[in-house]
Amino acid sequence: MAAEQRIEPKKKPKRQKMNKRQKKEALWGLLFVSPFIIGFLAFMLLPMAFSFIGSFTNYNITSRMDFIGFENFTRMFTNDQLFLTSLYNTVFYVVLNVPLTTAGGVFLAVLLNRKIRGISIFRTIFYLPAILSGVAVYVLWMQLLSPSSGLINTVLSWVGIAGPSWLFDPNWTKPALILMRLWSVGGAMLLYLATLQNVPIQLYESAEVDGAGPFKKLRHITLPLITPIIFYDVITSTIGAFQIFQEAYVMTENGTGGPANSLLFYNLHMWNKAFVAFDMGYAMAMSLVLFAIVIVLTFINLKLAPRWVHY
Repeated sequence: MAAEQRIEPKKKPKRQKMNKRQKKEALWGLLFVSPFIIGFLAFMLLPMAFSFIGSFTNYNITSRMDFIGFENFTRMFTNDQLFLTSLYNTVFYVVLNVPLTTAGGVFLAVLLNRKIRGISIFRTIFYLPAILSGVAVYVLWMQLLSPSSGLINTVLSWVGIAGPSWLFDPNWTKPALILMRLWSVGGAMLLYLATLQNVPIQLYESAEVDGAGPFKKLRHITLPLITPIIFYDVITSTIGAFQIFQEAYVMTENGTGGPANSLLFYNLHMWNKAFVAFDMGYAMAMSLVLFAIVIVLTFINLKLAPRWVHY
C-alpha cells in the first residue's frame, strides 16, 4: 500500500520590502493625492460625522449640543406638516423629472446622430443651454413664465390657448420647473450621443437586410446598447433631483416655497430650518433622512439593473 502523501499547507508568500526607489515613488504618489484626501476629510467625511452626531441633539449654533436622542426624528414624522409637504413635493418632482429628462436626452441624441450637413450646428444649439446655470437662468425663466407678458403664454395665445399662471398657480409650479429642466437636457444628450457613436454600424446594416425599420432598430439595437449610460444617467439624475434647491429658493419670494408651499422642496425646508429658524439639530436630522432615502433608492436601482441593463 502506497504511503499517503502528506499535503502541506500552502505558505503565504513573503511580502517583499520596497526598495528605495519604490518608497520614493509611493511618497510622491501620496503627495499628489494628498489634496484630495485632505479635501475629502475636511469637507466631506468630518461634516458628515458632525451632521450625524448633531442630528441627535438640539443644537442651534449658539448653544452647546445637548443630546436628545430621537426627538428630532419623532418631531419630523409626527409634528412637522411641512416636512411631509416638502417630501411630497420633492418625490413628485423626481418622479416626473427623471423619466422626462432621460427620455428627452435619448430622443435628442438619436435625432442628432445623423451624418448630414450642418448637424454639428444643431448639436451645439441644443447643448448650449446645458452650460448656462445660476441665478441668471432662473430670472430669465421667471420672465418667460410670466402669466401676463411672458413669451411662453404669448406664443400660446397666438394659437388660441390661454396659458396658465405657472409660478403663481400651485398646480403649475412644479411642471414649470420640469419644463425648465427639459430646456437643458443637452448635457445628457451629449453623453448619449457619444455612446451612440460607438454602436457598430454593422448591426444596423444586418437589421436592414432582415427588413427591420427605424423603430425596430431603435428598440432592439440602439436602446439595449446604451442601457449602461441610461442607468448611469438615471442614478445621477435621481440624486440630483432630490437635491433641488436653487430654483425654488430664487424663483419664490424669500425662499418661502411659492404659493401654497407648492415649491417647498425638501432641501429648501431644511435650509429654512437651519439658517432661518436656526434649528440646526433638526436640519441635520433631515439631512440624515434624505441621505437614507437616496441610499435606499440607489440600492434598489442597482438590484434592478441586471434585469434591463445590457453590458
